[in-house]
Amino acid sequence: MFVSPAFAQAAGGAAGGSAFGQLLILPVVFAIMYFLMIRPQQKKMKEAKAMVDALRRGDQVLTQGGILGKVSKVNDDGVLEVEIAEGVKVKVLKQTIVQVMNKTEPANAA
Repeated sequence: MFVSPAFAQAAGGAAGGSAFGQLLILPVVFAIMYFLMIRPQQKKMKEAKAMVDALRRGDQVLTQGGILGKVSKVNDDGVLEVEIAEGVKVKVLKQTIVQVMNKTEPANAA
């Protein structure tokens, strides 16, 4: 039940010496989180924006709702007209496009 004074002093001294080590852990943890979580998410968002900006007439796309269709018209206000069946066209926002299934090739100028 009794603790010797030498043992109590040794335990207290070790905790005081690691304060500098504890301050170094915070930036290391932040750096790990940045490279494992934040940076890949920003890269993925940039790729998705580039994909949506490159959409044009004739591309087959998949929407967030699971609808497959062919882009029939691209408006400047962020709205696409997608043909989901023959004669059936719906308007969707560009941001709801998840994947481009088939990309149309640009017409050659030659």
